[in-house]
Amino acid sequence: MAAGDGDGWTECGRGHRHWGLHGASGLLAVHHDAHGVPYVLMQKRSWWSHHGGTWGLPGGALDSHEDAVAGALREAREEVALSGDALRVKGVYVDDHGGWAFETVIAEAPELLPAAPANRESDELRWLRLPEISAKRLHPGFAETWGEVQEELRPETLVLDVANIVGARAEHGWWKDRLGAATRLLEDVSRLGLTHPVLERWYPRIVAVVEGGAREVPDVPGVQVVAATGSGDDAIVEVVRRARPWERVLVVTADRGLKERVTDLGAATAGPRWLLSQLDR
Repeated sequence: MAAGDGDGWTECGRGHRHWGLHGASGLLAVHHDAHGVPYVLMQKRSWWSHHGGTWGLPGGALDSHEDAVAGALREAREEVALSGDALRVKGVYVDDHGGWAFETVIAEAPELLPAAPANRESDELRWLRLPEISAKRLHPGFAETWGEVQEELRPETLVLDVANIVGARAEHGWWKDRLGAATRLLEDVSRLGLTHPVLERWYPRIVAVVEGGAREVPDVPGVQVVAATGSGDDAIVEVVRRARPWERVLVVTADRGLKERVTDLGAATAGPRWLLSQLDR
């Protein structure tokens, strides 16, 4: 396993030639401005490269030891001098060609990060709004998947009604140790790869609302814990209320009254069994 061992041409099940013996990945960095308008960092490929002169994502061949995220961030550093430190990965979209795949790593950027060609593979880098992208001469592979991928650019937050989910999980003796049961749930969730109807891997922001005896739950990597000072339901409603208008919010609870309250604010809901069935996989 060595750097660059993925370089080379291969053929997919459709009979097309692709660069990347172990597949390839690209970085789709997206920033939403104060009005929710999304901007995507696009690369114009150098004239001499494969599909030169077209617009697409910075990316390239995966090495044998890399996953899609590591490969996309490496390519972003090499091609556009963009560091991944400020990016938050929200999901991976897989375009499977049969024996070969291109994986699009969608990552949120806090601002229009500076980017410039760092090697000969790029002629130009530009943050473009969605209508501007469709008007460009696009790389064929990017053009084929763009219609589906662009629907997944909105930030997504998963809000957990921890008390309700712990009760539905019904671990032996959970009612005697609500803090321990809540901690175990959040640790399991932090390690979970959530399913998504479009994305192969989904990494939403996770906000866990705890109350009562579980309010002292320790910090869990990848999970924002909100300790309710009063009603847990009220705290969840406040989390939903503070979401940005263009953000997708999914609240996990079985509480019918809470579901009605957050649905009125534009959130979607799922029952605890949806989450617990994934923990049981």
